[in-house]
Parts: sequence; C-alpha cells; structure tokens
Amino acid sequence: MTTLAAAALGLVIGAVLGALGGGGAILTVPALVYLLGETAQEATTSSLVIVGVTAIAGMAGHARSSRVRWGTGAVFGGVGVLAAFAGSIANRHVEQHVLLLGFAALMIAAAVGMLIQSRRGEEPALDDPVDTAPVTGTDLRRPGAAGLVKVVVAGVAVGFLTGFLGVGGGFLIVPALVLAIGMPMPAAVGTSLLVIAVNSAASLVARTGSSHYDWAVITPFTLAAIIASLAGKRAADRLPPTATTRGFAALILVVAAFIAVHTLAG
Repeated sequence: MTTLAAAALGLVIGAVLGALGGGGAILTVPALVYLLGETAQEATTSSLVIVGVTAIAGMAGHARSSRVRWGTGAVFGGVGVLAAFAGSIANRHVEQHVLLLGFAALMIAAAVGMLIQSRRGEEPALDDPVDTAPVTGTDLRRPGAAGLVKVVVAGVAVGFLTGFLGVGGGFLIVPALVLAIGMPMPAAVGTSLLVIAVNSAASLVARTGSSHYDWAVITPFTLAAIIASLAGKRAADRLPPTATTRGFAALILVVAAFIAVHTLAG
C-alpha cells in the first residue's frame, strides 16, 4: 500500500509541477511527511534522491537542445558543494519542528518571489523550460566583481538549502545566472538542473551512513513524478503563464500555512 500511495502522490505532484512549473521538493517534502508518515529528516533525504534523479532526467532533454552550459553549471555547483555538506550535517542536529518551520518560511519566500515576478510580466523558471528553442553561441557577459559575488553567494545559499532542507533551489539559481552573467533564460533553466544534480549528489554523500532510504517509497514516487511531469508540461503549454505562476504560488502558500499551523499546534 505504501508503494501504491507513493506512486499516486508522485503522479499528482509530477502533474502539478509539470503544469505549474514549480521546483520539485517544494511539494515533495510535505507530501512525504504528512501523507506518507516520514520524519522531516527522512523526508529531506528521500527528497534529495527524488529531486536529483528528476533533475538529471530533465537535464537530458535540455542537453539535447543545447540548453545546458556545462562549465558554468559545474562551477556554480562546485561552489555550493561544501555548503551542501554543511547543510546535511546541520540537518542531523536540528529538531523536526525547527526543520519544518524553516521549510515553511522558505516556501513563503519562494511564493512571494514568484508573485513579484509575475506582476512584472516575467515567468519565473524553477525547474522547467520557458523556451524550447535551442541556445547557441557564447552570449554570456563577463561578470564584474558584483556579479561574481552574486554567483558565489547564490551558489553557497543553494548548496546549504539543498543539504539542509532537501530542496533544489532553482528559484535562486536561475535569477543568479540570468542577472549576474547574462545567461539566456532557457540556458539558465537547463544549467540550473545540472547545479541541482551536483548539490543533491553532494548532500547524499554527506549523509552516507547516517540516513535511511525507503526505496519502496522513493522509487515509485520518482518514476511516477517524472512521467507525470511530462504530461503536465504539455498541459502548461496551453495555459496562460501568469495564471499558472500565480496558481502555483498560491498552492505553495497554502501548504506553507498548513505546515506552520500543524507544527506550532503540535
């Protein structure tokens, strides 16, 4: 029954993510905790596997369209590796209610950022492509000192959040790549998946020997989410971008409010 429930949740979340263009772990961790009964630490570990594998699967499609900047992604991810280790270590020493409240705060921040971008007429890309056209040429600008600082700070922040909360952090990676080094949005989205995969792998290595993996949950959840996200993405192509962005932001706020109320009441 657990396997079937995990597959069903993977289908639902995958479809929502594909349709609304959201980051995987934003909904994955709450689902694992509140619907499948995992602890916060177990859920963040499971989420790292799910998010990492999903990122690799998504990255393959972007790579075929030349939308992954391998060198930039490796550097960005490399900056956050030590932070991912630090976040994973911190995860083991934080009480569950603190971890869940931190996750709720991150969800609120992500939702607010999405709503602000939607008001500007921009489509915030988290883990899904905005444009299907291939990206060619070396159309990056050389970042100045301020740009480099932004990339380093974003890389460290994303690495820590990945290790600590099991999130991908695409909502931080994409803006940093676009604003700091002038990367086109499609390439930034594809490259962000490489960064997510690197940070997820580093976080899992840091948890080696101290974490439990429930493969009866992780495997069907991951496979179902990947399959459903493809169908959801096709549906998203027919929906107004601003409406789907605001819809997903509203969903995140509702889940964040539930986590906060449930945690504080407990």
